[in-house]
Amino acid sequence: MKQNEIYISRFSAWAPGLENKNDWKEWVLGKREITPGPDSPDISFTPPMFRRRLSQISKMTIQVVHDLLPVAENTKMLFLSFRGELSKQYKMNKTLIQDNDIMPATFSLSVFNAPVALASMAFSLKGGYSAIFPGGDSFAAGLSIAEAAFLCGESEELIFIYADEEIPNEYKDIIAGNHIPLAFGFMLTRKPSFQGSTPSVYFSTLKEGIDNPEDFLKRLILSKLS
Repeated sequence: MKQNEIYISRFSAWAPGLENKNDWKEWVLGKREITPGPDSPDISFTPPMFRRRLSQISKMTIQVVHDLLPVAENTKMLFLSFRGELSKQYKMNKTLIQDNDIMPATFSLSVFNAPVALASMAFSLKGGYSAIFPGGDSFAAGLSIAEAAFLCGESEELIFIYADEEIPNEYKDIIAGNHIPLAFGFMLTRKPSFQGSTPSVYFSTLKEGIDNPEDFLKRLILSKLS
C-alpha cells in the first residue's frame, strides 16, 4: 500500500424514486429516472422537533450520513453543493421583500452550510466539517479538495457528501444544468477495507475524467454493486 493511495470503503445515496439497490442499478443503466419534486426521506430516527422545519437538501444529507454510520465521532466531513439551501433562501428573500423582516430561525436554516451542520448535530459528530461551493459547478474541484486533505497528511479518514435539492419553479428558467434532487456520500480512508464481500475501490481511479456528480455516482455504483 502506497502512502498516497486513497480508498472508498463504503457509500450511501438518496434520491426521490430510488428506494433499493436494484433501483440504483437500473438508474445507472438508464432504465429508471430520479423523480423530480420535493420528496425527501422521513429521517424518523431524529426527534420530530428537530426535523419538522428541515428542507429537502438537509433531510437528504442527514439520511446519507446516517447510512454511513457508524463513524468515529472525530471524523471530518466535506460537504459540496452547487445550490445549497436554495428553496429556503428564496422563501426568506421573498419574506424579507414583502415584510421587511425575517425570523432568526429562518435565517439559520437557510445558510449554505446548514445541511452538513445539521447532520453533524444529529449524530453528535465532533470532527468538524467544511462546506464547499465550487466555481463553475466543478465537481472535480471538490474531489481534489478531499484528496488534498489526505496528501498533506491531515486526514486518515473523511466523509465526502454531495447534495442538491429540487430548485424552486421560479429559478428553473435561469439556472442551467441538471436540476434533479440527489445526495450521496462516501467514506475515504488511507487503508483498504471490506464492506461485506465488497472491497474498497481506488478513489483516484473513480474520479479520473469526472466533473459531474451523477457520472461519478454511476461509476461508484458500478464498482461497488456490480
